[in-house]
Amino acid sequence: MALANQKGGVGKTTTTINLATALAASGLRVLVVDCDPQGNASTGLGIDRKAREISTYQVLIGDNDAAEAILPTCVPGLMIMPSASALSGAEIELVELEQRTHRLANALATLDDFDFILIDCPPSLGLLTVNALVAADQVIVPLQAEFFALEGLSQLLGTIERVRGKLNPRLKLLGIVLTMVDRRNRLSENVAEDVRSVMGAKVFDTMIPRNVRLSEAPSHGLPALLYDHRCAGSEAYVALAREMLGRTRTAIPVEAI
Repeated sequence: MALANQKGGVGKTTTTINLATALAASGLRVLVVDCDPQGNASTGLGIDRKAREISTYQVLIGDNDAAEAILPTCVPGLMIMPSASALSGAEIELVELEQRTHRLANALATLDDFDFILIDCPPSLGLLTVNALVAADQVIVPLQAEFFALEGLSQLLGTIERVRGKLNPRLKLLGIVLTMVDRRNRLSENVAEDVRSVMGAKVFDTMIPRNVRLSEAPSHGLPALLYDHRCAGSEAYVALAREMLGRTRTAIPVEAI
């Protein structure tokens, strides 16, 4: 499952690590693949940069197998393939490699130990994101509840359609999740209404509120669900996990979370 949006600062990484934590807390085996050169998902799950000797970069280039890059996190049942700074040059190096759009898919195909794999994409529509979309069965799009929310969404949806048409016919849009929603602000409600009027049932019912605890948690190397499981942001991500499981129609009972 790829979490993608070419716009930065929309809560994509926060959604990835907290959704993964909620799934793992229910007893599922979950892997986060950090495909963003900034490595925020790795930092947010407490992975020190010195521990990232083998990262997504080495896996994409073919120097190491996927299993060799996987590290445990502070969350039982949640593992991560971390990112490292070298990944910033991968876009250029991938151009010259065979099957450049399928490198991640081929690497992840060797893994069978996980119920869910969540791929945190960089804020772009380059080769790293294309690799994630080719490797994924489904896409979740975090979308900030702001005036320009729909700007760029059509471009992302167009990329998803092109990947589905030419590279990965099984790829589907699982849903759009509205993030940083401020219910005190009428603008957030207007944006939510606008997005739902355009995308309909593709928008998750669960909305992620603007919450200071969600912002604080990464600085402690913890997902918000561990940092403060009672905060509004944590409760929203637990609800999102339930809704996501319902949409995926897995054999795993939604009541597990």
